[in-house]
Amino acid sequence: MKKIFVHEVGPRDGLQIEKEIVPTDVKIKWINELSKSGIDIIQIGSFVNPKRMPQMADTDELFKYFNFPENKPENVILAGLVLNDKGLDRGLACGVDMFCMGVSASNTHSQKNTGMTTDEALNVIIKMGKKALEAGKKVQVSVQSAFGCGFEGKIPKEKVLNIIQKYVDAGFKNISLADTAGHAFPSQVEDLYNEVFEIGMDLNMASHFHDTFGLGMANVYAAYKSGVNYFESSFAGLGGCPFTAVSSGNVCTEDLVHFFNRMGLRNDINLESIIEVTKQASEYFKRTLPGIIHRTGKVPEIINT
Repeated sequence: MKKIFVHEVGPRDGLQIEKEIVPTDVKIKWINELSKSGIDIIQIGSFVNPKRMPQMADTDELFKYFNFPENKPENVILAGLVLNDKGLDRGLACGVDMFCMGVSASNTHSQKNTGMTTDEALNVIIKMGKKALEAGKKVQVSVQSAFGCGFEGKIPKEKVLNIIQKYVDAGFKNISLADTAGHAFPSQVEDLYNEVFEIGMDLNMASHFHDTFGLGMANVYAAYKSGVNYFESSFAGLGGCPFTAVSSGNVCTEDLVHFFNRMGLRNDINLESIIEVTKQASEYFKRTLPGIIHRTGKVPEIINT
């Protein structure tokens, strides 16, 4: 059985859609708490134009802070999202451990997100990914809108599989399928991942589900059964792509970890540390946040006497 990895995207995907800018010192506090939980990867920001996405304006500063030896979290990979060469150069300059980059299977979403068609973006991403690998960095490439698009509707799976084949041909093994619009449903998830693994059983496949229509955790289970072992989620279920038709939060990290705890798969991850970050975020944003377990607590152990 493959080891399960949890990839926390809250500091990036979770916060990017929030209108109220979270100060850098607050982000540092939350990231430190998340790193103590035993989560494997934390995506702490994206290297984008700060005028277009001001919530991410301190990404370079965050990476520089966490690359000081006294601040570097132990046993945690610090990831950053990049969309273009300028962003990649910024990330290389400030010590990103793993670069996340990808293209949308939807031309409409791709144009809104990057200003490029899917094919144009794919050429850019492959060149960027190779450059990052040559620099000794980890790289995860993705296919966004892999299960459907809020603008175009159904995305032919052949289009997704074609992008993945091109990634594999270029030498990439870490690949994520993102349900950007939240359209995925479990049988579709199993079918698509099963076909992906026909391209290569040695691929490290990740899932990135949004809970737009309430099927996030069901899709997680379907992906797990299909052999996926990297799961992206956001504390408190925050997030959503600002360039899709209906934006909604990610699968909630506390719910995901609680699920794997109950499956006996990742009991080493401290659920309480993640819940603490969610409580702090709820106080900061002054509202009840999505997700379940941070409100109910984990299922209690019943002792039979």
